[in-house]
Parts: sequence; C-alpha cells; structure tokens
Amino acid sequence: MSGSSVSQRPSSALRRVLVPLALAQFICSFAGSNMNVMINDMSEDLDTTVQGIQTAITIFLLVMAALMIPGGKLTDRYGRKRCLIVGLAIYGVGALISAISPNLGVLIIGNSILEGVGTALLIPPVYILTTLLFTELTSRARAFGAISAMGGVGAAAGPLIGGLITTALSWRAAFVFQALIIVVIIVLSRHIKDPLPPDPTSVFDTGGAVLSAVGLILIVMGILAADNNVWLMVSLLVAGALVLLWFFLSIRAKERAGKEPLLSTSLFRNRTSNLGLATQNFQWLVLMGLSFTVAAYLQVVRGYNAIETGVIFTAATVGLLLSSFGAERFAKRRAQRTLIVMGFAITVVGIIVLITTVSESSSPWAFAPGLFLAGFGIGVMLTPSVNLVQSSFGEDQQGEISGLSRSVSNLGSSLGTAIAGTILVAGLSHGGYAAAMTALAVIGVGGLIVSTLLPRGVVPRAARAASNGPA
Repeated sequence: MSGSSVSQRPSSALRRVLVPLALAQFICSFAGSNMNVMINDMSEDLDTTVQGIQTAITIFLLVMAALMIPGGKLTDRYGRKRCLIVGLAIYGVGALISAISPNLGVLIIGNSILEGVGTALLIPPVYILTTLLFTELTSRARAFGAISAMGGVGAAAGPLIGGLITTALSWRAAFVFQALIIVVIIVLSRHIKDPLPPDPTSVFDTGGAVLSAVGLILIVMGILAADNNVWLMVSLLVAGALVLLWFFLSIRAKERAGKEPLLSTSLFRNRTSNLGLATQNFQWLVLMGLSFTVAAYLQVVRGYNAIETGVIFTAATVGLLLSSFGAERFAKRRAQRTLIVMGFAITVVGIIVLITTVSESSSPWAFAPGLFLAGFGIGVMLTPSVNLVQSSFGEDQQGEISGLSRSVSNLGSSLGTAIAGTILVAGLSHGGYAAAMTALAVIGVGGLIVSTLLPRGVVPRAARAASNGPA
C-alpha cells in the first residue's frame, strides 16, 4: 500500500488508521501521569514511601527515554507494524503484572521496566507510520496534531481518570484499564499496513544503544540522588555526560568508517530541529514535573484523596483540550515559532499563578486558574514542536528522528519528575511545593528563551500546508 493511496482515502478510512496510533500515544502519556494521584494509596498498599513511588514513575519514564532511540532503529530491521504490536503486547503484560504486584519491586518490574520497554518499542512506529502513511502534507500535519494532542491529553487527564478508577475501585484497576485499552489498540491496528517492507539486513548498533541508554540513566539517577548525597549526584551527572560524549564520538567514528551507527550525526546539524527538540524536552519536563508536584502536594500535605486530586487537575485538562482543538486555527494565523513562544509564556504565567494563589488560599479552587493556564500553554506548543522536528527530515531518516524526538521528550518527562519530585520530597512540610514550582518556572523560562532562538519565518512543510486550509 503506497503512501499516496492512503492520503487519498476518504476521511473515515484515514480515521481508522489514525485512531489506534493516537490511542497508543494517549495510553503511554496516561501511564506517565495517572500514578501521581495514587501516591497515598499505592505507598500504603505496597508498604513504601512517596519517594518510592516517585522512583517507580521516574524509572518508567527513564526506560522509555533510554530505549526510544534503539526502538526507532529496530523498526527498520523488523518492520514498523510488527514493532508496534510487539510493543503493545509487552506493555499489556507489564500492566497486568503491575495490577497484581505485592510490593514495590514487582511494581517496578511490571510498570517501570516492561511498560517502559513496551512504550519504547511502540511509540517510534506511531510517528514513523504517520509520516509514511499520511504523505499528503495537510493530512500529515493534522495527523501529527491529533497524536500530539492525544499525548498531551493523556498526560493531563491521567490524574482525573486515575483518580476516578482508584476511588471507585482500586489503584490496581487503573492498570487493568491500561491493559484493556492495549487490547483495543491491537484490534484496531489490524487496519494498519506497513508501507515499507522490513530490512532484515539492516545493521543494529548494539554498542551505540548501550552507550546512549547508560548515559541517560546515569544523568537521571544523579538527579534522584541529589537529596541524599551531593558527591554521588555530581559523580553520576559527570559520568553520564562523559558516556553520552563517548556515544557521540563513537557514532561519528562509525560514520567515517562507512558503518551504520545508531544515529546519523546529520540529525544534529539541523539547527531548527535541534531547537525544536530542546523545546520538546522543556515542555514535557514542565508538564510532568508540574503534574507530580501538585498531585503529591495535594495528597501528602493537603490530605486529598485520589478522586479529589484528579478533579482539581480537570482545569489543566480543559485548558489543554481547548488549545488542542484550536491547534489548526492557531496554525493558520501564527507561525510555528510564535506558537511555541506563546505556549511557554502562558505556561510560565500559569506556574507563577499556582505559586501565588495556592500560598494565599487553602481552597482547592486556588489551583484551577494556574493549572488551566499551564495546560492551555502546553497544548498550544506541543504540535508545533513535533511538526518542526519531524518535517525537518526526509522519509529515509524518519526512523532515526522519531526515536530521537521521543527519547528527548521522555527524557524531559523523567527529568521533570526527578527534579521537581526530589525538591518537593526534600521539603514537603516546609516550602517544598514553592521551591519545586519555582524550579519549574525557571525551567519554563529557559524553554521560552530557547524558543525565541528558532528561526523566524521557518515553517515546516507539513505545517505550512496545514495553514493553507483543508485538502
């Protein structure tokens, strides 16, 4: 099945292809945030602490980040649809193990490891298949918009859905819910056909995969160690940076020797893409850091249960939904750079509102304005960042750039939970909330500065087509 034939299908056929891809992104983003509202329930049931649950969440996000690049590369060797289905199956098994876990160790095996590995296998095919199947530029832009929006909604709605399930049934039922959604996605995926045959002769850079994974793991573990041992933190961060430098030098050496590395160094020579990747990292860092900080504070300090915490997060979900629904209209009126700058600015304002209003009021409604603004701001910039990066490269590099893009985003998610969580846990009863939120605001300003460096007037082909109206 060729890409052009897909692009000429009626809208109902396009939706049949897009629905499972968007749902896959939704459930993976949902998994990264829904545990935030179960902190009290899970820590009591599993006989652990808030820091234990934070560690499980962070490891899940870290495994995704560490394995996303190798996962994207494996799609060339084994095929995109096959990797998608295998990843979904592994994820589903992990969700069921998590549902019956008797302690934190088993939870980490099921949720953090298996669900993380499954996600790393299934997410790159989502973006590669979207690029290959939706060859008409307008439909591709809209498809990316839908998938990015579902990812953002999954992260923002995770606390509400997780809270509803936990309160009505149990936190374990939330993992059963994930497994059921996985079954639905697998059934719906039968409509997807891989437009390119797998290449069994494709070389897989095992050494590069190990170096990239180890480097990312060391950096995040260093941040997690910040509240226990400063020297250990510094040692891990330096070691991680050195390993990542070793990784870059190794792939450059392999390219010069005519071998096929895990990533092509040409991916790092595109200034627009590099800046777009940086904005993705900042976006998910702020989103997941914000989600964990507010959820933990509400439950541990304010004493709210899972459903009460989830309902408070509805404000962020509404804000993100509104901006996602308006994404196409925004794209017609504003350049991608402008949308990303505006998104960061609104998000930072939202965080500042969260700091000031919550400190002055004990009402749960004090969280609503700030959460709405933060959700709206993040929703405004998610799709433009994805379009910038994915549309900067041709189809022959979609496997590599999809893996790199998702790795950078998930690294941001794990860093957000690690940084904000570490600051919060270190001072839960005496200013930890304000300190964590201030750190996120500073990081948001960093993202704003990076976004202003994006070239003016540079609009990805897909985004430019979308601004010309419907096909």
